[in-house]
Amino acid sequence: MSFLSDWITATWQLLAESAIYVLFGLLVAGLLKAFLSPGMVARHLGHGRFSSVLKAALLGIPMPLCSCGVLPAGASLKRQGANNGATTAFLISTPESGVDSIAITYALLGPIMAVARPVAAFLTAVVAGFSENLLARRIETQGTPDLSCPVDGCCEGTDCPESVHSRHHTLGEKLTAGMRMALKELWPELAGWFMFGMVLAGLISVLVPDDIMERYLGGGWQSMLIMLAVGIPLYICATASTPIAASLILKGVSPGAALVFLLAGPATNITSLSVLLGVLGKRGATIYLVSIAVMSVICGLALDALFDALGISARATLGETAEMVPQWLQAAGAVVLLAMSVKPIALSLKARFTGQGHAHGDSEDHHHEAEQSTTSTDPAKSCSGST
Repeated sequence: MSFLSDWITATWQLLAESAIYVLFGLLVAGLLKAFLSPGMVARHLGHGRFSSVLKAALLGIPMPLCSCGVLPAGASLKRQGANNGATTAFLISTPESGVDSIAITYALLGPIMAVARPVAAFLTAVVAGFSENLLARRIETQGTPDLSCPVDGCCEGTDCPESVHSRHHTLGEKLTAGMRMALKELWPELAGWFMFGMVLAGLISVLVPDDIMERYLGGGWQSMLIMLAVGIPLYICATASTPIAASLILKGVSPGAALVFLLAGPATNITSLSVLLGVLGKRGATIYLVSIAVMSVICGLALDALFDALGISARATLGETAEMVPQWLQAAGAVVLLAMSVKPIALSLKARFTGQGHAHGDSEDHHHEAEQSTTSTDPAKSCSGST
């Protein structure tokens, strides 16, 4: 009973510390989906070897999409006119970051890690995108922008300019649509993985001996390579990977090695790699993987050097930010998050065990969507992958 009690306590503590920040991240993510037009953004990603990559990398940083969810969105951007370098940059920076994951990183890992994570994601995306466009003989774009309404699809935008369409919906309607997207679309996709990450993080906190982690993952390039080998084939979203990283640091893993896990885990997994071949081609998929591997290790080593230079212990910064939130508010946030998770997790489990619905085949669905996105020529259908 002592083990079970310790496990529940560790898991609850992580959940309470991060809940308010996750809820805030969901709020911002919903607003982004309601106010950002995928078609408007895509028009900026088709021209220039470098400017399009920079824009795509910046665009991907706040987007709350996982490594499988980003595939149809990336393929949609390519169809809408984004070149291969911009598409590659978007496919890397998006799953490695996100407003929700940045918020929970700030809560659990501290401000340094909260800044290092999106910066490393941006640098990795830029290196990969630049490499792809520099190696390409010519920059090719295809398709036309999708201008359909991101709020309720009230018009396709063809005969309705954005200046006119901006008057179709009030601020209240856009806010409502954003919240609906966050609660009914985004969180149901994340809830199961997030809670799994919390439970696993609590288990690591209780079971894994500190000396083993310190011995093999306490720093250096060997630690980075081990975390890279663990992270690349693993399917885990950016938000769910954060409490696991916090538990690993608590056990003695260097912040740089944890950063490698935070970058490689969400950006790659065995399921999505085959789809990347269809979206980017062999050269693009190779550049994608090599860039993530090399830049993750470089950024991890740089982060360890920064902590050493500042004389800061990564363990000492864990949960410092969360302490600014009153305990009663932490507990309330945790209860709200649990209540929001019951229905989507129950539906997912039911579908998984009964063979009904789509939960048991999410990755296959994403495969199908992404493959369709690379072959279909109807721009009106592309918004389904972007939202």
